[in-house]
Amino acid sequence: MVAAVLRDARGRILLARRTAGRDLAGAWEFPGGKVEPGESPREALDRELHEELGIRVLDAVPLVAVPQAYPDKRIVLDVYTVDAYDGTPRGRERQALAWSPLEKLHGYPMPPADRPVVAVLSQPPRYLVSQETLEPAAWLAQLDKALAAGARRVQLRTRGLKPQVLADLAMDARTRCKAVGADLLVNGEAGLAADLGIGLHLPARQLMALSARPLPEGQVVAASCHDADELAQAEALGLDFAVLGPLRATGSHPEAAPMGWERFSRLREAVSLPIYAIGGLRPADVATARRHGAQGVAGIRAFWPR
Repeated sequence: MVAAVLRDARGRILLARRTAGRDLAGAWEFPGGKVEPGESPREALDRELHEELGIRVLDAVPLVAVPQAYPDKRIVLDVYTVDAYDGTPRGRERQALAWSPLEKLHGYPMPPADRPVVAVLSQPPRYLVSQETLEPAAWLAQLDKALAAGARRVQLRTRGLKPQVLADLAMDARTRCKAVGADLLVNGEAGLAADLGIGLHLPARQLMALSARPLPEGQVVAASCHDADELAQAEALGLDFAVLGPLRATGSHPEAAPMGWERFSRLREAVSLPIYAIGGLRPADVATARRHGAQGVAGIRAFWPR
């Protein structure tokens, strides 16, 4: 399957509504369709957009490939950003079309494979995780460098700090992150996250002990996951994203068996929430991660400016 992210002159993104008689009729999706035998994904994209919308693709760039399992089939949705096209999109198959601002895409009911695409368009591709042992002043200086370099999602993960020292550090980090529109999440401290109005990152053991989302909508909640059960729990609780790994062997968790990209994709296809890959990765691995359905990559040592 292929799909396209098309924008109009105002930056709005085109969605098409699935017609009656099709699977998931009434849902909104990024326009596209099936890859026919003998076609490449790019050739299928050109053909489908001409047949469905009456346009000719002039330039398209791969964005993400989302593996998704449905009750009766498994697919990979190859999504392209179409930066240039000739013609005016219209519903040639009598399908309804809608041009949506980016910030309103999440309000449309979508097939599971399309939901991660919205996250890729609207959420950061990299998730920076602090080392557990840190000195507050030095870490804040490091955070300033990371934010100046473009980091927009950061996890504060500590060990051994006194509660008031941690609270002060989180408040200072919140001020810095808020100034540039970055998400700040604190690891495992739900009370502190609630008090400061920041995000919460749940270790797997906390995730599996919950029966409801621990913070209200609007405060980001994420979790570390390692298998299908943990991912299913994260989705059932309505979390905003998950981190899945380890992809490769790491010095921080030498006892953990790396899953590799094939297993990552198999686990990814069972849920539709955004997932960062973690474990032995580097910031430059975003494109590889997205070819396997990831939102992006997360990491510790290699992700912070030196």
